[in-house]
Amino acid sequence: MTPADAPHHHAYARVLTIAGSDSGGGAGIQADLKTFAALGCYGTSAITALTAQNTCGVRAIHGVPPGFLRAQLDAVLDDIGTDAVKIGMLHSPDIVHTVAAAIDRHRLQPVVLDPVMVSTSGSALIDRGAVAVLVRELFPRCKLVTPNLDEAALLVGRPLTAAEQLDGAADELLAQGARAVLLKGGHLPGDRVIDVLALRSGERHRFSAPRIASRNLHGTGCTLSSAIAAQLALGLPLADAVGAAHTYVQQALRHGAAVRLGAGNGPLNHGHAPLPTRLLPLHGRAEAEAA
Repeated sequence: MTPADAPHHHAYARVLTIAGSDSGGGAGIQADLKTFAALGCYGTSAITALTAQNTCGVRAIHGVPPGFLRAQLDAVLDDIGTDAVKIGMLHSPDIVHTVAAAIDRHRLQPVVLDPVMVSTSGSALIDRGAVAVLVRELFPRCKLVTPNLDEAALLVGRPLTAAEQLDGAADELLAQGARAVLLKGGHLPGDRVIDVLALRSGERHRFSAPRIASRNLHGTGCTLSSAIAAQLALGLPLADAVGAAHTYVQQALRHGAAVRLGAGNGPLNHGHAPLPTRLLPLHGRAEAEAA
């Protein structure tokens, strides 16, 4: 019996990213796929927008038509399926509606939403009209929402300038419909970075790590949300998945801190310690996807 004829008892751990393409390779779809591979998962993608960008900034954005995004999603999910989903840049209301419909149509879970609104260099990545639609349509459908401080400030309607404000802002985002929020405090001053994970049940977790001096921070949020989705695909509970993802991002930052790539904000070192692609038992998967 050849390997091709052998019974199939395993499948790859699969993670789908729905996000924009970063031509510079540091964020977006490119960072997501690097992260999935580094953590031993098989990555697939549905591109929402093309960007012309590098380490210095975004020069142009070309949105993908909603119908073509739907075609990408259906092509991947009808055949390959997925064990978890990461959502990144959704630039328009129509794109948000298309993704929400796909979540329902394919009964996708768990879903991690990184509400990408502004790039590291300060470029706007979402239409103002899409923000309210994103909150209404996607917050209730996702297992976790992962805003940074600037994105959370936009969502709650006021500046967030102190660590003491994180818990209150997380509560407001839960009240807006999120099932769980990871509010990232990396933009706050100080020697340590503090993130707060808040669940509707009242459960709270704080993740604290020493700040790493580096200009290579491009794609940090994309990488963290993708790492969480990968850990969820591998079967970790939410708080453990967030903790494992934090450890991965810290190491990726540390190993990339001394590298010079481009004239601006460089990328993390996603491949600092790649893992072999993980196999999950196939038994039960077909039944779960048919349920």
